[in-house]
Amino acid sequence: MRPVFARGDFMNQASQATPTSNALTGRVVIVTGAGKGIGRAVSLQLASRGAKVLVNNRRHPGELDEQTSAAQVVAMIRAQGGQALANHDDALDPDAGVRMVEQAMNAWGRLDMVYANAAVAQQAAFHTLSLNELRTIIDSGVVSTLSLLHAAWPVFRAQRYGRALVSTSSAGRFGNHGLTAYAASKGAIESLMRSLALEGVKHGIHCNALSPYAHSQMTASHLPPAWADVLAPEALAPAAAWLLSPECTINGQVLVAGGGRYARSWPVETPSVAGTDMEQVWAQLLDLEGQTHVDSITAFQSFMADGGH
Repeated sequence: MRPVFARGDFMNQASQATPTSNALTGRVVIVTGAGKGIGRAVSLQLASRGAKVLVNNRRHPGELDEQTSAAQVVAMIRAQGGQALANHDDALDPDAGVRMVEQAMNAWGRLDMVYANAAVAQQAAFHTLSLNELRTIIDSGVVSTLSLLHAAWPVFRAQRYGRALVSTSSAGRFGNHGLTAYAASKGAIESLMRSLALEGVKHGIHCNALSPYAHSQMTASHLPPAWADVLAPEALAPAAAWLLSPECTINGQVLVAGGGRYARSWPVETPSVAGTDMEQVWAQLLDLEGQTHVDSITAFQSFMADGGH
């Protein structure tokens, strides 16, 4: 059974997801988890369109400043004539968001956009992970996202403008075997996004989610090698730039993106039925048109099948 994705107008907008040449010029953005993969691709895309980028990625033990992945992305941006600064705060530190916002404001005097992209995944059966391991995985996504958005929110409210983008996953909507904590964190982040979209809209703040299908260090072991080029992170970077741009008017939405294709995902609830025999009630609910239940693997396979893969 196919997952509920909407195409049509929303997909057509996303397929042309390129902000005009000056839409992002001079605007300031913070991107977490930006040292590699999707975060790096999005940082480079934003910088190429004139944004000033605070590139966050934690420092690994023994690394000098110039050796960090964040510093390398900054060097790439500067080599292309852009403006960027490195930040090495650990996403697990609840105070990291405050420091990032302060660094951006001190350097450039403004903050327009944030992309909360940092997360880690560890594939293992639920019962084999300790509570500390489960919490670390969840915190790497949830705490890092909360930290950045909570620090940026007062700035956005004061200026009555802001664009916030979070990273979610099909695992967070449909579940995935061996990724219980990661799925839980992504589900929480998606719910957070929808709530912040409701709270922020009257202050000129939009909050959306990007649900990527991309070949990265995190997904390389799960994807066929032949899909590495098709699902390059660079393919979805223009969509992220669009979601963060002032030209994007959508709010509270999940954009699924990968390989140059796009879909919209949103919660579905069937119409209600009455009854006292719960087995019969459940059978009626399963028969209702429009209901769906898939897992994250089926959702991904369906998405790729639409592109002929």
